[in-house]
Amino acid sequence: MLDYLVLAAAAFAAGMLNTVAGGGTFLTFPALVYTGVPVVAANATSAVAVFPGYLGGAVGFRKEIAAIDRGLLLRVVLVTALGGFLGSLLLLVSSNEAFSAVVPFLLLAATLTFAFADRLQIWAQRQRLAPGGPLGTVLVSIYGGYFNGGLGIVLLALFSLWGLRDLNTMNGLKTGLSFVLSAISVATFAAAGLVSWPQAIVMMVAATIGGYAGAPVARALPRQAVRAIVIAVGGLMSVIFFWRLVF
Repeated sequence: MLDYLVLAAAAFAAGMLNTVAGGGTFLTFPALVYTGVPVVAANATSAVAVFPGYLGGAVGFRKEIAAIDRGLLLRVVLVTALGGFLGSLLLLVSSNEAFSAVVPFLLLAATLTFAFADRLQIWAQRQRLAPGGPLGTVLVSIYGGYFNGGLGIVLLALFSLWGLRDLNTMNGLKTGLSFVLSAISVATFAAAGLVSWPQAIVMMVAATIGGYAGAPVARALPRQAVRAIVIAVGGLMSVIFFWRLVF
């Protein structure tokens, strides 16, 4: 019972974080590992736990998504689905030992990406790649299929590289692609038997409630305060997993 309370609390807070600023994976994944779920299964179960939030976000941004050029949208969705599938397969062939060795670096990379997101997007705005370029899209999608942490920030940076500037359009496309990628990952993980379903169901419910509760929090809290919380949590989780790796 205590384990499920920990998982529900982590998922609720993750739902709020994802609504306010992102970074919910920094809570759901470590909570699953803490309660004894093997790291590969914990990563798969964490992806399932936050999945409903992407669907709600995609529906909320349906007007912005519908305004994107159909040819570009179809091409990006197909490449994202392919990359997500490849990333999911990569996780399937990773042993718990190998994934445990990689996780601290993934958490640290996601934390640093979040911390320097503004500078990353400013740099990206100077580059100007062709919108919908398959190489960048498939690489980001493979990362998202393998480890979901920080995916939203990386996608926004990619869109800036394409020359997109409207934040609502970028957020709509980010949420829609995150849903597509997560749907592929969840289906792959479920078919492979990696998902710990009792934990996943509890966390899905808690994350959905947390996402709803996060809306007024997002309006009330200063952006910098929220960013500081996410960065602190990500940094702490990185240190803990590096400690586990070494000792």
